Amino acid sequence: MPKPQLLIMSFSPIASDARVLKQVRGFRDDYDVTTVGYGPAPDGVVKHWEMPRAVDYQDLNGRLITARAYRAVYWRISAVRWVRERLPRDEYDVILANEPEAVGVALWLRPRKGVHADLHEYTPRLNEEHEAWARRIRPYHEWICRRYVTKADSWTTVSNGLVREYEKEFGFRPELVTNAAPYADLAPSPVSGTIRLVHSGACLRNRRLDEMITAVEAASADVTLDLYLTPNHPDYLEELKELGAGSSRVRVLDPVPYAELITTLNAYDVGIHLLPPTNFNNTWALPNKLFDYVQARLGILIGPSPEMQEYIERYGFGAVADGFDAADLTRRIDALSSEAVENYKRRADENALDLGAERQVEIWRSAVEAITRAPGAR
Repeated sequence: MPKPQLLIMSFSPIASDARVLKQVRGFRDDYDVTTVGYGPAPDGVVKHWEMPRAVDYQDLNGRLITARAYRAVYWRISAVRWVRERLPRDEYDVILANEPEAVGVALWLRPRKGVHADLHEYTPRLNEEHEAWARRIRPYHEWICRRYVTKADSWTTVSNGLVREYEKEFGFRPELVTNAAPYADLAPSPVSGTIRLVHSGACLRNRRLDEMITAVEAASADVTLDLYLTPNHPDYLEELKELGAGSSRVRVLDPVPYAELITTLNAYDVGIHLLPPTNFNNTWALPNKLFDYVQARLGILIGPSPEMQEYIERYGFGAVADGFDAADLTRRIDALSSEAVENYKRRADENALDLGAERQVEIWRSAVEAITRAPGAR
């Protein structure tokens, strides 16, 4: 019996996109998986449509945005047009579309059974801290959600805050699939006299990573901090490098490939993520790095972000600062002891299997299988 045909669409470099790679790996044994996205093919797919890097998925026509001609804006996006001009219609049983921008063209491709939408962000409030964006671009993203995303057959998203907001604003309730990392068969590294702090992730100005550097520099505890940062905002990255250049405690390092990240992090003691609530998505973030730190068997130190705080309190593998400023983090760092960190690492180890990606992938599988088994065609 032939396998069902599944298209996984993501306007991202799939071979290095941790969330989308989990989708590919979760389906490739039981489905003929085709992918479309930037960069080379991920392992295990039967076909890959490689989008040129020059094909943008954010090149919105400003004149049409001003005129609120949102349908024309959407179908003129370079990435959407590229997919529409090249991929065959009526070819796939199911399309797993990542992010709202991919859902409209996924519906246009007319999969035989249906579309599942995986929503990595709450896009209508993505950059709401910028008044011009909120005024001009937010209504466009709301239109995409109403016009296309509501017409998917099922949905998933990354945190409970986003689940509630999509349901409140658009009437559909996604299931929660966290950004859990695959289970890693590791043991906690021993805690030495110096507590080794680490942060890995995107270098984005609205994350105020400089607060972490300032906090460590002000701490009286014997700690160091290494930051592995991707150059999303190169000018900000240079500023952070300058901040750390004269320090004996802080290093700003190049990112490591995701395949090497967990083992690299395993050499540290505590993963830090101080994410100020500068917008809705930051407020309700439940990011992959939280789960990376668990698989690396680290303690975790965060600000009072509600979704992350729930995990810290439920599993007991870290501590929560009172606020998001450097002084708040400094006080929490100074309260760390080797004994407490050893306990955090032990608790991460005890819960790593339950919090691994394998259990989350089953939620996607159930959703896609339900679409595949549905009688008749879409």
